[in-house]
Amino acid sequence: MPIRATTSGLSYYLALFDETGRERPESDGSLLSTALRARLTDEAEPKTTDVFVLSHGWMGDIPAAIAQYDRWMATMAGVKSDVTAAAAVRAGFTPLVVGLHWPSLPWGDEDASAAMPGLLGGDDHDKEIDVGEEVDAYARRIADTPRAREALRTIFDAAVDADDEAILSDDARAAYDVLFAESQLGSGDVAAPPGADQEGFDAHAIVEEARLASGAGTYAGSVGGLLGGNLGNAGRDLLLAPLRQVSFWKMKDRARRFGEGGANGLLRDLQAAAPASRFHLMGHSFGCIVVSAAVAGGPGTLPIVRPVESLFLVQGALSVWAYATDIPYAPGIPGYFHSILDRGLVRGSIVTTRSSLDRAVGTFYPRGAWLKKHFVLDDPSEFPKYGAVGTFGLQGFEVNGDIPIQDATFGYGFQPGNLYNLDASSVIRNGGGFAGAHSDIHHEAVAHVFWQMVLSAP
Repeated sequence: MPIRATTSGLSYYLALFDETGRERPESDGSLLSTALRARLTDEAEPKTTDVFVLSHGWMGDIPAAIAQYDRWMATMAGVKSDVTAAAAVRAGFTPLVVGLHWPSLPWGDEDASAAMPGLLGGDDHDKEIDVGEEVDAYARRIADTPRAREALRTIFDAAVDADDEAILSDDARAAYDVLFAESQLGSGDVAAPPGADQEGFDAHAIVEEARLASGAGTYAGSVGGLLGGNLGNAGRDLLLAPLRQVSFWKMKDRARRFGEGGANGLLRDLQAAAPASRFHLMGHSFGCIVVSAAVAGGPGTLPIVRPVESLFLVQGALSVWAYATDIPYAPGIPGYFHSILDRGLVRGSIVTTRSSLDRAVGTFYPRGAWLKKHFVLDDPSEFPKYGAVGTFGLQGFEVNGDIPIQDATFGYGFQPGNLYNLDASSVIRNGGGFAGAHSDIHHEAVAHVFWQMVLSAP
C-alpha cells in the first residue's frame, strides 16, 4: 500500500512497523521509506513544502489505523478555509502525509492487506476465546518466553472459574510476579521512561483497587472491554486486572521504543531528503508518546536533522510532567521528554488538548500508575503525581495559559517556541463506555487547531 487515496482529496502513505519497531516491507519486498525518499527527491515532482507525520495510539491494529487516518484526512480537508489559507501562505503548498502504524492491539489484525473499517478499540474483540488463544495473544503483547507463557496459563486457569469474590490465589500472585519480571518493564517512579513511570507492581493491590472501583461502578466489565478479553464475568475481570494493567504499561513502553527507534529513524531520513520542507507531527493517545520520542530521540539514537515546525498532542496518554523542567514530586529531576524544550526541537508551537469527558486518560491512566494511594501535592490546586496530558495538559514549566478551544474560524495567533494547553471539553465530548470521549477527535475545530499551528510555523 504505497499510498492510500481518500475521498477527501488528501492522500497519505501508511508506514507499517512491527512490534519491535522495524519497518515492514511492502508485498513486493520494497520499503515504503525508500519510496518516500524517492518522492521527496524527485525533480520531476512538485516540491513538497510540508510533511505531516501522524501516529495513532493504543488499541490500534491495521484496519483501525486505516480507519482513523482516513477519517482524520477527511476532517483536515473539511476545513476549506484553512486549506485555502495554506495554499496562500505557503507558495506552491504541496503536503505529504505519513501515517505511522505500530501494533498496539492484543487481538489485532496485522494483515497488511486489511482495509476493513473500524475505530480504535472496536467491539469485535470481546469475543469468547479459549485459554490457549489468550495465552498466545498476551504473550505476543507482553513477553513471549516459556516462563511468561507458563505464568499466563496459570493466571488464565485461575480466572476461568472465578466467582464474584475473585480471591487472588498464591499461585496466581506468584505467576504475576514472574510475568512482570519477564516483561522487563521495571519501575522507576514519576520521572521514569513511559512504561516504567509507576510505583511498582503488586498484583494483589491492583485486584483490591479494582474491586473498590468495581463497587463504585468505575471498573468491572468496562475496563475488560477496553483492554481486551472481557467475557462479562465480573470476578474474572477482577483477577485479570493486573494483566490488563501490565498490558497498558507495555503499550506505553512500546510507544516509546517505537518512537525512539523506527519513528525517529524515519523522521531523520525524511528531513535529510527534504531539507526545504517543514515538518508537522501529531499524535493521539499513546501516539503522543510516539511523536514526542521521535522528536527527542533516545539513548544511542542520532538527533533529528533539524527542529520540527509543530507538535500537536491530542488527548495524550502520557505524563502531565513529561516535558517538565523540574517535577514537583521529584525535585531537581526533569520530565522524560524535557529535552524537546531544552534543546528547542520544535521551532513553532506545541499544543495539547484535554477533555474532562475523556475517561480513558482521566480514570484509567492514573489507575494504571498508582496502586494503594493517590498522590497529590499539599496545595489541592496543583496537579497529581500521576495524571495524563489529555486531562491536565503539559505542566512543570511556563505555559501560555489554559485556552478554551474555539470554532474553525478562530485565529489563535500561536507564537513560535510557545506551548499551549487547550481545554477541548466543549468539542471532544462524545462517546460512551469506559473510554468516554477519548477517540472523539474528528472535529473541524480540532483540525483547525492543527492548521493554525501549520500556518503560524516559522
